[in-house]
Amino acid sequence: MSTQPKEESLSPDDRDFVTALASGLDVILAFDSDNPRMTLSEVAAKTGMNRARARRFLLTLHALGYVRKQNRQFELAPKALQLGYAYLSANNYRSVIQQHLEDITQTLGESSSLGVLDGNEVMYVARSSAPHRLMAITLSIGTRLPAVATSMGRVLMAYLPEDEREALLEKTELKAYTEHTITDRQALRECLADVRRQGYCIVDQELDSGLRSLAVPAFDANGKLLGAINISTNAARIDMQTLTDKFLPLLLEKTRQIQMQVT
Repeated sequence: MSTQPKEESLSPDDRDFVTALASGLDVILAFDSDNPRMTLSEVAAKTGMNRARARRFLLTLHALGYVRKQNRQFELAPKALQLGYAYLSANNYRSVIQQHLEDITQTLGESSSLGVLDGNEVMYVARSSAPHRLMAITLSIGTRLPAVATSMGRVLMAYLPEDEREALLEKTELKAYTEHTITDRQALRECLADVRRQGYCIVDQELDSGLRSLAVPAFDANGKLLGAINISTNAARIDMQTLTDKFLPLLLEKTRQIQMQVT
């Protein structure tokens, strides 16, 4: 397994940092499932901008076709999908992984997903859904969940360079989503060390009561981390021994095949 070089990252006060571009993206990302349509004032409040600044960005995005305006409300236009499709097209390994996710679902009858780390969240970039629904929210491509409370998120955090992992831990709020959630920072550090050592992670009802999930890292042929692949299931239906004895070997075999196929 190769070690990836650390990426350089600009700070907002760097001379090469384009504040206008960052603000425009903030406006786009302000729209979500809870806020599909917003007024100018609502966009300004959600992004922390003043009304004049938010108005300029909204009107520019409207002129470019990324935002639609209906009366006093703004919403994302279909053209905004191109931003997500650009990522998916640039990462053509996704089609290979998608087939393996579907194989997992067909074999086990459980949902399987590929997630990547984005800040302190894990973002779903591929998914094969089983008929049964496990969470109150609908999980789909683009869904974001807190990395610290999910099996995929913990796998991805465990494989970060130590300084990046520690910085992420320090700035992330450890919220109790259920009575089982790890909220002690040192306990979470030890959990991540175990994940890195054993090569997989099980999260048992820490994000949502009844939700039990297993995740492993997925690498390409050069040892680059592509993301984490998980199997999510209902704790009342699948016990821990089944996860480790039946689900884990299949998941490891699938990631071995992915590593052979993705260069």
